[in-house]
Parts: sequence; structure tokens; C-alpha cells
Amino acid sequence: MKITVAGIGYVGLSLAVLLAQKNEVIAVDILDERVNDINNKKSPIKDKEIEDFLTNKELNLVATTDARTAYKNADFVVVATPTNYDEKKNFFDTSSVEKVIKQVTDINPNAVIVIKSTIPIGFTQKAKENFATDNILFSPEFLREGKALYDNLYPSRIVIGIDLNNKNILSKAEQFVNLLKQAAIKENINVQFMSATEAESVKLFANTYLALRVSFFNELDTYAELKGLNSKAIIDGICLDPRIGSHYNNPSFGYGGYCLPKDTKQLLANYKNVPQNIISAIVDSNKTRKDFIAEQIASKKPKTVGIYRLTMKTGSDNFRQSSIQGIIKRLKAKNIDIVVYEPTIREKIFLNSVVVKNINTFKQVSDVIIANRYNSELEDVKNKVYTRDLFFRD
Repeated sequence: MKITVAGIGYVGLSLAVLLAQKNEVIAVDILDERVNDINNKKSPIKDKEIEDFLTNKELNLVATTDARTAYKNADFVVVATPTNYDEKKNFFDTSSVEKVIKQVTDINPNAVIVIKSTIPIGFTQKAKENFATDNILFSPEFLREGKALYDNLYPSRIVIGIDLNNKNILSKAEQFVNLLKQAAIKENINVQFMSATEAESVKLFANTYLALRVSFFNELDTYAELKGLNSKAIIDGICLDPRIGSHYNNPSFGYGGYCLPKDTKQLLANYKNVPQNIISAIVDSNKTRKDFIAEQIASKKPKTVGIYRLTMKTGSDNFRQSSIQGIIKRLKAKNIDIVVYEPTIREKIFLNSVVVKNINTFKQVSDVIIANRYNSELEDVKNKVYTRDLFFRD
């Protein structure tokens, strides 16, 4: 099959690499640097499996910035462009997705468009009406940053949102599902077909539940810290219950990353005129947690606070919407000087704070070092470190 993937972020690139094992794939993006990386078999994002596949696998994959070339012969166009949350409109900015749909319907109206970008509930149906086409389906992604290709090789499930009464698009959707299954390593993958609006709901509710879980253990940790209790002991006791389990339970400075902050806010916006309490509480809880963390740090009366890593997760190079940025802003509002240690960025200034490149200099100039996730290279200044990472306090 001829497949085009629009957007070379971690979703789009992982799918392009996955499908290029057995199909002819073109990846299209607006950034020359990303396109050049792919054509030189380099990954523009940090992902072990993607890096390995690009280097060592025979992939039928090329990248381009030319949309017409990319779309004109495609059987399927997978849309994986960013949909950032617009704080003013209280809704996702879907303009990049709409731009791709328009280009595809103009250049190659017979191509089946598979939206992988996260979108508001009801978007797919409106897009079909606005662009006068039935050739659009929605398939949410359930990928972890840094493990995107792995999660496509071993998917938890495949969800497809389509018009179940349209036999032609149903056949195309089944064909796309088979392409994903053929490229995966995992066998017996759960597949669910439903309406596009229901599939959109699956994505937002799944991520909001994960944010709820993060928020729950963060609020437990807040209680334990203020009451002088061992939060790890409490959490370990709770998580021995098999109904609860031991995942998403390590306290942090708040949920962050590319998906959870924007998806929770989007779901809340979709709840307009629908009774709810929990969804609002999940969004508010994240603000409360950051306020609490900032107050705890400020109470130590530091002159200079060192931020150890901007990234959300150990081994990641992505710090978009990381919770530590909220802490930085709150501390700066209290007139506390901030220095940042983040080896993955080239900038000398981040959020109006100096980026220190040398770890030893960073340790020396910091009165308090805050780390959302602890690392052994801080062991020699452990007395300076403030973290809520359970593994540090193990």
C-alpha cells in the first residue's frame, strides 16, 4: 500500500516507521530539519526503537516537505499533526489537521484520511460535513513518549471510529487495521470499531483517567508530607490491592507532558452544559499541586533554586508542558532566582532563567535543587535536593 503520514512527531514518525516495514511510506512535514534527519536515517526524536529501526531495518520510507508529492498517490493519509490546546478559546487548535484534510481532498479525494491527532469530541463528523467527504476516520493513539514505536509494535488495543453503516469506509477501515496488525509484533490485538465521536471520547476519557490517577497519588503525597508520614509506605500498602495495581503511582510535581494537560482541559470544555464534578477537580488538582510544591520550596528561603532537568520522564528529551515549568513560574513570581540544568537544549536562557551547562557549576550555585525525577548524579548534593520521587526516598 501507498501510505502518507503527515507530521513527524512521535506519533507520526512511529507510525511511518512501523508501516514502512511492509508498505511504501512518505512522511511529510513542514520542518526541513526533520525531513533531512529521516532521509539520513536519523531520528529527530528520542526513541530507542525508532532509532534502531531507522538504522538497522529495511524500510521503504522517504520524507518530504512537498505536500502534493506526498498526497497525490496515497491510498491512506495518516494525520498526526499537533493540536495544541488554545487557552483563549478553551479548545484544541485543529487548524493543522484541517489544513491537511483540505490538501488531501483537493489533491487526492479518493485517499482515506486516518486522523491520529487528538481532537475535540465531534470533530470528525463536522470535518466530514465541512469537506464533503466520507473518507475520514479517527483512530486514537495510545503511545508513551520515548516508547512510541514499541507501543505500536505491542499495542494495547486498536480503536477505529467510523460510520458503521457505510460499507465502503468500513472495508477501508478493516484494511487499515490489518496494515497495523501485520506490522506489529504482538498477536491477538484487541480491535474495537465504533462511531468516530465515541472513539474521540475514548481518547480523552482514557487520558483524563490517567491524569486522575496521577492527581490522586499526588494529593496523597501532599497529605503525607504535611502530616510527616511516609507516603511510599502508604502507597505501597494501597497498591498491593490488585484492583488498584502499582502503575501511575509515583508522586510528581503534577501531571504534564504533551497529552494529559491539554486532553483534560479539552474534555472539560466538551462537558459544557453536562453535569460534572470530577473532571473540573482533575484540572484544578494539578494547579493545587504545583502551588503546594512551590510553597514547600519557598519555605526553605533559598536565594537560588536549581531546576534539575525540564523533562517529564527519565530518558526522555521532551519537556513540552512539563509540570516543572509551572513550578518555575510560581517561584519566579516569589522573586526567587532560578537556574536550569537541562543538557538536551541549546538555549542559554529558558523562561528568563539562565541555563547552566556544567553540572558541577549548577550544584554549586544552587541553594536548593528541585528534581521531578531523581538521578544518581545528584547523590553528592543529596542534602540540597527536593523531590517527591518515591525511588529517591526508597
